Amino acid sequence: MGKVASLVCAVAVFFGQSGWAAATDQAGLHSIDVKHSWIKVYVFKEGLFAFASDNHEVDVPIASGSFDQKTNSVQLTVGAAKMHVLDPPSRRDKVRANMLGPQVLDAAKYPTISYRSTAIRDAGFVKGGGAKLWAVEGDLTLHGETHPIPLSVERLDATHFTGSAVIKQSAFGIKPLRVAGGTVRVKDDVHLIFDVRLE
Repeated sequence: MGKVASLVCAVAVFFGQSGWAAATDQAGLHSIDVKHSWIKVYVFKEGLFAFASDNHEVDVPIASGSFDQKTNSVQLTVGAAKMHVLDPPSRRDKVRANMLGPQVLDAAKYPTISYRSTAIRDAGFVKGGGAKLWAVEGDLTLHGETHPIPLSVERLDATHFTGSAVIKQSAFGIKPLRVAGGTVRVKDDVHLIFDVRLE
């Protein structure tokens, strides 16, 4: 399940937009403010008895990240073992063990999740508001595989960005978990949202 959380890392890509670069200082390299930035991943259930099971919310702390103005590129990393399951306490430990275990993230073998931007295009403005919209492309490395992940990003100001993405676990070699004889399944699509600030 939680594996999807890693995907959440894709958020960083959006910083590679040239319009954003023009709004920053000329130092060249800008760090992501990891203390005030966050990523959350949402994993949903399906199947005949899905109503009797919980969906999951995962907090994904950003370990490090930066934007290089000279190359218009962003990189971001997450430590898989640092991800926190926000389920009720009675189920939290079991869900986290499954998420980090060999069937999902396999954090012992693949401890780091990373994302690097490749391209970004202007997608207009938020309807009824002034936030700038970007369509971002980038590569996510998760579970030992690297694949492109698109992001939908809103630039709230020169140093504050929010957005979302949907990631398929199966694209990264992860088979969504099944329980109760397959009557309860984790959906392949994992949803993530993020709020990122620059220092």
